[in-house]
Amino acid sequence: MAMAMAKPHHLILLLLLLFTTLHSSASPSNHIYNVADNVPFFVNKLGPLNNPSETYEYYELPFCNPDPIVKEKESLGEVLNGDRLSNGLYEFKFREDKIDETLCQKKLTIDEIGSFKEAINSEFYFQFYLDDLPFWGFIGKLEDQNLIHGGGGSNYYLFTHVQFDVLYNGNRVVEVKAFGDPNRAVDITKDVVIDVKFTYSVIWNATERQFENRMGRYSKASLLPMYRQVHWFSFINSIVIILLLIGLLALLYTRHLKSDLKKYSNANEEDREVGWKSIHGDVFKHPPNSSLFFAVVGTGTQLLILLSFLLFLAFIGTLYPYNRGGLSNCLVLLFTLSSVFAGYSTASFHGQFAENGWERSVGLAGILYIGPVFVIVSILNIIAISYRVTAGLPLGSIIVILSLYAFVAIPLLAFGGVIGYRFRSVFQRPSATKRYPKEIQQLSWYRRTPFQMFIGGFVPFSAIVLQLHQVYASMWGYKIYTLPGILVATLITVVVIVALVNIGLTYIQLSVEDHEWWWRSVLCGGSTAIFMFGYGIYFYARSTMSGFLQLSFFLGYNACICYAFFLIFGTISFRVSLLFVRHIYHNVKRE
Repeated sequence: MAMAMAKPHHLILLLLLLFTTLHSSASPSNHIYNVADNVPFFVNKLGPLNNPSETYEYYELPFCNPDPIVKEKESLGEVLNGDRLSNGLYEFKFREDKIDETLCQKKLTIDEIGSFKEAINSEFYFQFYLDDLPFWGFIGKLEDQNLIHGGGGSNYYLFTHVQFDVLYNGNRVVEVKAFGDPNRAVDITKDVVIDVKFTYSVIWNATERQFENRMGRYSKASLLPMYRQVHWFSFINSIVIILLLIGLLALLYTRHLKSDLKKYSNANEEDREVGWKSIHGDVFKHPPNSSLFFAVVGTGTQLLILLSFLLFLAFIGTLYPYNRGGLSNCLVLLFTLSSVFAGYSTASFHGQFAENGWERSVGLAGILYIGPVFVIVSILNIIAISYRVTAGLPLGSIIVILSLYAFVAIPLLAFGGVIGYRFRSVFQRPSATKRYPKEIQQLSWYRRTPFQMFIGGFVPFSAIVLQLHQVYASMWGYKIYTLPGILVATLITVVVIVALVNIGLTYIQLSVEDHEWWWRSVLCGGSTAIFMFGYGIYFYARSTMSGFLQLSFFLGYNACICYAFFLIFGTISFRVSLLFVRHIYHNVKRE
C-alpha cells in the first residue's frame, strides 16, 4: 500500500523536474534598470541568410571574444531551437551612450580572412540578445565589381564597426537594432595578413512605445512582405468550398439517402438486399490490423488536442515569435502530458470492439508517431553534428528528452489506457455483424482507394494552399507569421472540409457495396498531408535554400509535421465517417 501511495508522489516529482528543465533559463530580471545599470547581453549564433537551419556558434568566426567564454545556461526549448548563448565584449549601460568604443584589435591571418570571406559570400548574419530582445545584423557585404566598374571580380568588405540603436521607455528597454557601418568596412578581398580594429557605438533614445508591447515589433517585422488580402482571399476561398460541399451533401441526403430509405421500407425482402443497405452486417466489423488502427485513432486524437492547445496559447498571446525557445518548450511539455489522451482514446475505442488486446494497441500508440520522428531526428542530429551547426543536440539534452518520454510520457500513456479501458462505452451496432463478410465486386478505377485519396486530399488542400505558403515562409524564411486567429480559422475550415468530403466519399463507397471503409476513411482524410508534403518540395525548389544540410532538415522536419497532420486528418475523417455510417444504418433499422 505504501508503494502504491508513493507512485503519485514520484510522478509529481517527475513533472516538477520536467517544468524545471524546460524553464531552467528563465530570467530572474524584472527588466527594470536604473541609469548606468548593466543590461544583460548575449551573443547567440550566426549563419547564411538563405539557410535557416544552418547556424553556427558566434565564435566559430574569429570575432573578438572574452576570456573566458562563458556559455549561458539554456532551457531545453532553447537547445532544440538551436540557440547557443554566450557572453560578449559589448557592454550596455542603461541610457549611457558609447561612441566608437574599442572592442579589440586583431591581426587576421590568411585562414581567418578566408573564413570571413566565405561567410560574407554566403550572406552571414549574426543574432544577439539584449534584455531578452533578439536582434540581427550582417557581418559584411559583397560588391560585384563587374557591375560597378565593368570588371575586376568581387570585393569583400568586413563590417568592423557596429552601431546599436536602443529605445527605452522610462526605466525599461523596449527595442534594439544593430547596423554594420559600410563606411568603416575593411576590404579583405586580398589574402594577406591585416590588422583590424573592431569598434562599436551605442545610442539610447526615448520612445513612447510601452514595454508591454515591445514584442509587437517582431509581429510586424519581416524581410518579406505580408499581404493581409492574401489571408482574406484564402479564408473566402475556404468558405466557398465549404458552402459548395454542404450544398452537395444536402443534395445527396435529400435526393439519394431519403429515396433509398423510402424504397427500402416499401420493398420486399429480396429487393432490400441491394446497394449500401445490403452490407449492413459487414460495415461494423472491425478492420484488419485493428490494433494498429486503434493506435492511429488514439495518436491522431492526441495530436489534434496538442495542436488545438498550441493554437489557443498563440491566440491569447502566450506564445509569440522569438520567445527564447518558448514554442519548443510548450511542444515538449504538451506532447508529454497529452500522452494520457492517446492512451485513453486508444484503449476506450479498442474496448468497444474487443475485450482483450488493448495493451498492444496502447503500446503501438506510444511508438506510432514518436518512433518515426525519433529515427528522423537521430539522422538529422548526426548530420548536424558532422557539420558542427547549433541544430545538433548535445548528449545531455538527448538524455533529458529520452528520460521525459520514458519516465513521464509512457506512464501517462499507460494510465490513460487503464482509465480508457475501464470506463469504455458499449458500441451499439444497428445490426448484427456477419461472420463471413460479403465479397466485394471489382470496382471501377475512380471508385478505388488511390483516386478517392486524391479527391479526399486535393479538395481540402486547395482551400489551405495560400495559408500553407505563409506558414512555410515563416518556418523556412524570414516572414514572421503572427496571425494566430487566421490559423485557428484555417484549422476549423480544413477540419470541416475534410469531414464533408469524406462523408461523401464514404457514401459513394458504401453505395457500391464496398464495406471496407475503415482504413479507407483514414487514408482519404490523411491524404491532405501528402499534398502538403508535395507542396513543401515545390516551396523548397522555388526558394533560395541550398546544400545537403538544409535539404535534409527541410525534408526531415517537413515529413514529421506532415505525418502528424496525416494522423490528425485521418482520425477526423474516420470519426466523422463512423458517425455518418451509424446514422444511416440506424435509420435503416428504424425503417
